[in-house]
Amino acid sequence: MIPENPLILVDGSSYLFRAYHSPPHLSNSKGEPTGAIYGVINMIKSLQKQFSPTEMVVVFDAKGPTFRNDMYAEYKANRPPMPDDLRSQIQPTHDIIRAMGIPLVSIEGVEADDVIGTLAAQACRQGRATLISTGDKDMAQLVSENVTLINTMTDTVLDPAGVTEKFGIPPDLIIDYLALMGDSSDNIPGVPGVGQKTALAMLQGIGGVSTLYKRIDEIAALGFRGSKTMSKKLEENKELLELSYALATIKTDVDLPITLDDCHVSEADLDALAQLYGVCEFRRWLDDVLSKSTGSAAPDESSQIEKQPAEYETILTESAFEKWLEKLSKAELFALDTETTSLDYMQAKLVGLSVSVESGEAAYIPIGHDYEGAPVQLSQDFVLEKLKPILESESAKKVGQNLKYDMSILARHGIDLKGVQHDTMLASYVFNSVAARHDMDSLALKYLSHKNISFEDIAGKGAKQKTFNQIELAEAAPYAAEDADITLQLHEKLWPSVRDDNALRYVYENIEVPLLSILSRIERQGVLIDSDHLHQLSMELEQRLGELEQQAHDLAGETFNLGSPKQLQQILFEKLGLPVIKKTPKGAPSTAEEVLVELAHDYDLPQVIIEHRGLAKLKSTYTDKLPLMVNGETGRVHTSYNQAVTATGRLSSTDPNLQNIPIRNEQGRRIRQAFIPAPGYQILAADYSQIELRIMAHLSQDAGLLDAFAKGKDIHQATAAEVFGVPLEDVSSEQRRRAKAVNFGLIYGMSAFGLSRQLGIPRGEAQEYVDLYFERFPGVKTYMENTRQKAEEKGYVETLFGRRLHLPDIQARNAMRKKAAERAAINAPMQGTAADIIKLAMIQMDVWLKDKGDDVKMIMQVHDELVFEIKADKVDAYREEICRVMSEAASLDVPLVVEAGVGVHWDEAH
Repeated sequence: MIPENPLILVDGSSYLFRAYHSPPHLSNSKGEPTGAIYGVINMIKSLQKQFSPTEMVVVFDAKGPTFRNDMYAEYKANRPPMPDDLRSQIQPTHDIIRAMGIPLVSIEGVEADDVIGTLAAQACRQGRATLISTGDKDMAQLVSENVTLINTMTDTVLDPAGVTEKFGIPPDLIIDYLALMGDSSDNIPGVPGVGQKTALAMLQGIGGVSTLYKRIDEIAALGFRGSKTMSKKLEENKELLELSYALATIKTDVDLPITLDDCHVSEADLDALAQLYGVCEFRRWLDDVLSKSTGSAAPDESSQIEKQPAEYETILTESAFEKWLEKLSKAELFALDTETTSLDYMQAKLVGLSVSVESGEAAYIPIGHDYEGAPVQLSQDFVLEKLKPILESESAKKVGQNLKYDMSILARHGIDLKGVQHDTMLASYVFNSVAARHDMDSLALKYLSHKNISFEDIAGKGAKQKTFNQIELAEAAPYAAEDADITLQLHEKLWPSVRDDNALRYVYENIEVPLLSILSRIERQGVLIDSDHLHQLSMELEQRLGELEQQAHDLAGETFNLGSPKQLQQILFEKLGLPVIKKTPKGAPSTAEEVLVELAHDYDLPQVIIEHRGLAKLKSTYTDKLPLMVNGETGRVHTSYNQAVTATGRLSSTDPNLQNIPIRNEQGRRIRQAFIPAPGYQILAADYSQIELRIMAHLSQDAGLLDAFAKGKDIHQATAAEVFGVPLEDVSSEQRRRAKAVNFGLIYGMSAFGLSRQLGIPRGEAQEYVDLYFERFPGVKTYMENTRQKAEEKGYVETLFGRRLHLPDIQARNAMRKKAAERAAINAPMQGTAADIIKLAMIQMDVWLKDKGDDVKMIMQVHDELVFEIKADKVDAYREEICRVMSEAASLDVPLVVEAGVGVHWDEAH
């Protein structure tokens, strides 16, 4: 039982190392590691939340040797030097702790353990309860009636009884225990041949080290293995044991620069914490600090926008509206935002618009608040009619945050938004695509140290949450005006970083911003769905799922819930005794997809579970859901394309997710059959052929790959001919399959081990394939080696067009993290270049479509494919043109080949 308000002594060094080696492995947008900082501070916050201490000290090891190195030169000699990415986190950790108002101590010549031991001893002499927070087992020697240990990372609490239960001996024998068996981590020698069991047998049977030497003749009678020769070992190693005892003993009499009276926790320095959290990009903590502080510093003082008192105006009269119209017409750039009743751009009703022409100044124009007692507002028709010329003017430059949404809302009200010059979401994404989030609230915290008014603050939460039209203007207006104001401020902060970098500027101005309006049009165009076909497929899937469930129950010998990981663990690993391949973070056997795939090679039940999971997901995500997503007005499904999600630049889509419909299995193809054209039209799907391999040929300049593509050879067949040393015409289907696996495996950084698993061949054979490939295509190997080297030097890789993928883990000491970053370094330039090419193709295709009217519409983009709805009598005329436009989207040293299919549904066209 821990007493109330104990003195808390934190072993900062212990937690720093453990946090460094534990997830999450965080870094900020500059690639600076922050995971160890986060781990230590999170642990301290946990202690504060649990105990609300008034007295607390965090202790760290100081640089340099200690008195133990003087006693024994080899002490801790086997420890590797501290990794650079850990060393860089020490000072920020110290700074944050001090800013939290917590005393911090680090004393040269002794270890953190000794400082903690001394403070604990002083507290004990005064009868004060002490709680030591550590992950170090050596500290168990300090436990007493007044001293308790807590390991915040494992929630383990040790009082004297707990020490005895954990170690098998009381606290006063812990030093003897460590001395006898030694400690490899600290290089304490101990007695040769004495391990944990032997040490415990002697300590439990006779007593501590001094007692052992007094009763040394009794050791043989203890009967443990080696007991008969142990007395001789102890005699021979008496000096070594004495040394080990001294090394393992924590000092409790260090001359300290502080007393217990100096251990009080003081008020936190909120401005300093805001600065430090901002640099580390700990957004949740920064948010919390900013909510308590009115004058927090920004993450980067040198580039902080000068804050002005916000002046927000609510426009309710024509005269006030006219003044703002004049401001907008004269502005070089203005921020625009819409407020609506929903995030669904095809359903949302327009409630108001906000604009800003200068930082700290904005206006909200309400047109649709209809709660009881709402003031009279300008009519929607009047406002939109007056705004239309400005909003549709190319010369009136606009900036927004995710303007694609606002563009779609305005389009449904007859306004074709033009003059879109900037989008802060896209600027953030281009500047650093691996940053976790690009929404306005996150960007405001990150770049402006500003906490926006949240929607929940004014609308409430859950089932009782109001839509924007129901929110009183007193609350709605500041929220809406702030959106426009902060958007403009974010632009002023982000734009210089993009503008001054030619590569980033090209991607932003020539790819992302122009694509915004094109995606809006594709989304609003939508695609027709055959709901009857999907209903029939749902019924078939339901029947098959029932069959699979019964099959699983038969194989298990009992009924169980196939969707319950806990029940599946019990069946697979406890009842059936299948091998445990991987464990969850909590130590339970994993039932993740990759585990089941591995087990399915040898066992039937995992294969049934895999099929059941896949079909259940298709049913819930597509066959059941798609008919419910059909828009009542258009009769079509309208997805949302996300420009700022994937790290490589690829588009993703949601509601529905078109990217995840399976291509190679029957059910996936049948779902695609539900995507149909309007009467009198056909579906045309145009797909880049092997685009990433072609990009690899271009980037690597490998002569063999360039020649194969230039001559129009089947690249997998050509690769097989080279790797297996056979004429092209003699390549077997199995050889081609293996060459294809090598081709795509190398693009995605697959190892010989991964290739062996995919092909079901020995690892040595897979390695031979890889070696032969690099021998026949040496340019690829050189490119990969050069890319890894450049990535490590720069911290990022680039696409052919200058898009950047930052790789925070490319210099990580952790081998797995570094290998993953290296794989990304190889793949990202190809995948990212492919993403850039299809985006450029969409931009050029949009120009080509301008004069085609209703003859042809671009309706979907999925992976390397563009899908069109074309009048049946125009298909032959346009098919070749579509392929031409796509193939001319970029110029590579190999042909960009586009293959197009036509059909009465997407599957037939694909």
